[in-house]
Amino acid sequence: MLDRLAGSRRDLRILEAGCGTGGNLKMLERYGRVSAFEPDAEARAIAEGKSGLSVSAGTLPEGIPFARDAFDIVVALDVMEHVEKDQAGLAALAKELAPGGRLIITVPAHGWMWSRHDEVHHHFRRYSYDELKTKLEKAGLRPVTVTYFNTILFPLVAMVRLASKALGRQGAGDDRLPSPMLNRILKALFSSEGRLIGRVRLPVGVSLLAVAERPQVS
Repeated sequence: MLDRLAGSRRDLRILEAGCGTGGNLKMLERYGRVSAFEPDAEARAIAEGKSGLSVSAGTLPEGIPFARDAFDIVVALDVMEHVEKDQAGLAALAKELAPGGRLIITVPAHGWMWSRHDEVHHHFRRYSYDELKTKLEKAGLRPVTVTYFNTILFPLVAMVRLASKALGRQGAGDDRLPSPMLNRILKALFSSEGRLIGRVRLPVGVSLLAVAERPQVS
């Protein structure tokens, strides 16, 4: 998605909101100059060690430590579900974009898939397609792409979540790492969707991805 948005440009001004331990920062640096903020001090320290970048303390919706109208691309990857006031958070991120800039976000999908996993990870919600699109529009953004992803693994994840609910096993977590071989298989299946994202609208998935544009000043 970033390759398609950036084209040949490698001078983009990029902000990652809620960068966590910095797993995306080196990748984002391929497209330009990267800034980032993260509320957790321990995660910031790890992110700075990984990337060599300075990561600022910051929160959503208030507490973004950067000037408005400053970025070509803002990314918030699996962040908005952690923000209690997500509508205000989206509006705040929209204001960080320069006119014509793009917001890229990913969020977990389908409220009926809510499980102990979401509670352990301090989620406030899972999103529907229409809910995410409407909230982006209310934030003053124009949705360019909204699509589900993690589609290939969706049947497996949905089956596990529904079976856990039916058996009353909501107290069980699902964070244990699979074996290295199984993990490689799952990674290959998940990554295989990359060539489809942004080209076709996937009909269902564990997560949603959206790209939304801040309108140009008329």
